[in-house]
Amino acid sequence: MFSLFEINLQNMKLTFIDIAIIAAYLLATVVIGLVLKKQAQKNKKSYLLGGNQLPWYLLGLSNASGMFDISGTMWLVAIGFVYGLNSIWIPWLWPTFNQIFLMVYLSVWLRRSNVTTGGEWIGTRFGKSTGAKLSHNVVVIFALIMVLGMLAYGFIGLGKFVEIFIPWEFITNLFGLDPDIIPPEYVPHIYGMVFTLFATFYAILGGMISIVWADLLQYIIMTISSIMIGVLAMNALIDNPMIVPEGWYSPAFGWNLDIDWSGIINEVSQKITEDGYTPFGLFFVFMLAKGILASAAGPAPNYDMQKILATKSPKEGALMSGFVSAVLFPVRYFMITGFVVLALVFYTKLDLISGGDLDFEQILPSAINEFVPVGFMGLMLAGLLSAFMSTFAGTLNAAQAYITNDIYLKYIKPKASNKEIRNINYSSGIITVIISVILGLFAKNVNQVLQIIVSALWGAYIISNILKWYWWRFNGHGYFWGMASGIFAGLLPYALTGLFGFDLLEYLFPQFAPDIRILYYLPIIFVVSLIGCIAGTYAKEPTDEQTLKNFYKTIRPWGFWKHIHNKVIKDDPTFVNDSNFKRDMFNVVLGTIVQTAIVAFSIYFILMKWFALGIVVIIILVGGYILKKTWYDKLTD
Repeated sequence: MFSLFEINLQNMKLTFIDIAIIAAYLLATVVIGLVLKKQAQKNKKSYLLGGNQLPWYLLGLSNASGMFDISGTMWLVAIGFVYGLNSIWIPWLWPTFNQIFLMVYLSVWLRRSNVTTGGEWIGTRFGKSTGAKLSHNVVVIFALIMVLGMLAYGFIGLGKFVEIFIPWEFITNLFGLDPDIIPPEYVPHIYGMVFTLFATFYAILGGMISIVWADLLQYIIMTISSIMIGVLAMNALIDNPMIVPEGWYSPAFGWNLDIDWSGIINEVSQKITEDGYTPFGLFFVFMLAKGILASAAGPAPNYDMQKILATKSPKEGALMSGFVSAVLFPVRYFMITGFVVLALVFYTKLDLISGGDLDFEQILPSAINEFVPVGFMGLMLAGLLSAFMSTFAGTLNAAQAYITNDIYLKYIKPKASNKEIRNINYSSGIITVIISVILGLFAKNVNQVLQIIVSALWGAYIISNILKWYWWRFNGHGYFWGMASGIFAGLLPYALTGLFGFDLLEYLFPQFAPDIRILYYLPIIFVVSLIGCIAGTYAKEPTDEQTLKNFYKTIRPWGFWKHIHNKVIKDDPTFVNDSNFKRDMFNVVLGTIVQTAIVAFSIYFILMKWFALGIVVIIILVGGYILKKTWYDKLTD
């Protein structure tokens, strides 16, 4: 057995110190869960929202940790390697600047509702009518589809990450198995299943409270790891040239992507063709339009929304969302750029083969395996494993919230005891994990799942959830039919492919790369969803007047609410709606500029481009000062 242990260490390039660090982290998360388990189980809100007693900065760190996931980091390293400074725009697919919309006004609006989930929020907007019940049901279904997709996304990324550190050949030799028992393309899925079992235990144990404290530990580990990787990269740049194509160092772009890797690393040119980003101007226009609409719709019903609802007050909800950008992007991009630099300088040393094919998503784990020193490798692996666990735990907590609060307590047993609520939280968590693993088995790669989540599902969510905030006449039936038709249109291409082998997206957009076609399909989703919204709204009467007045007085939104505003003023002449559309839009634009500058700061720092760094610092300082005056000083509950 001792000799096997040595083989294990040799193949994984890990030492006893590295393994001890990883084990210590895993033990620490279990201890956190056990210590806080009793406190989390006091009642429903304690388990799902931490009793609304957690400080905003801890929730912000936790939210940032949840976004510091393995799958996303692998993808960001890959696009940073290929596209250079142009890669700062591509994450707008999510869109990353949705945090600015949340910071400026949407977190305040959402938290004022004082609910537990996005499903429960529906009652504050549409009341208790048949339309409200239909709306509630469709948003719960959407939320569960969304979190299952996110869990499958993280599950695949984790498997790809682990694969390079634990060679499949070692596992088959250790247990005397036939190496071909699992097809090579499914090896990451097997690793994902194994580590998901560990993460499930911690995620279910202590609810929101243990998640937040475990995320704090994870953030500290990732910060140390990021600094270490950044320093290694800067030292490598001092002693070694980094050969990249013209335009790689510039965030500027034209209609076409003018980055030619021919003669440098020819395989990268093929990667650009497969990604489909070559008509970059067209891609950017579609991405920006979709991103603005998605951000204006508010947070999707996942861990981000749950963290906002867990804050103590609306003002703290806004502060939490703003804090996410400040603590996430500098640390994350310090690490991402560090790995990009190491991979470019020492490209020939990387092993990027996964499942028999060249896979640029393997840059991150391969670079760790090759360049991170003893001891620090254990810290790095513990940090990235914890990043998976953080994302997984927060997403799973959101799924439990919807199943417990919006299905079990609403329809099955409204007066359930705390013990029954605890049991349904546990069982729903286990079932959710099992289903997400099954979904993950059918996904080809991280980018495929990413596109389904950010384009097909969010595309279905956008129109209904824009109208619910900004248009008083929009009712529950409109919401239901808009969401239902959008989900149908969004998932139709994947259903046709799975059931009949007919690729609708290829038929409609043969000129674009497969993984990016869904982005150009979005206008179709929007139109179908909008037709559902309008038809459903005018097929039924408006939401009852009292519900609308209560919503308007509590949330105080801007938009097309004059009809209700006049009725509220008639009842209460002293009422003042302190929302300000022009100020909020100014702050959104300025906040997005500052957020992008924060991303560029870490990149230019690692690349040691001091002049560009100075310009970025000036943008951050001036923009931050203005936001202090126009946003922070204006915040109210």
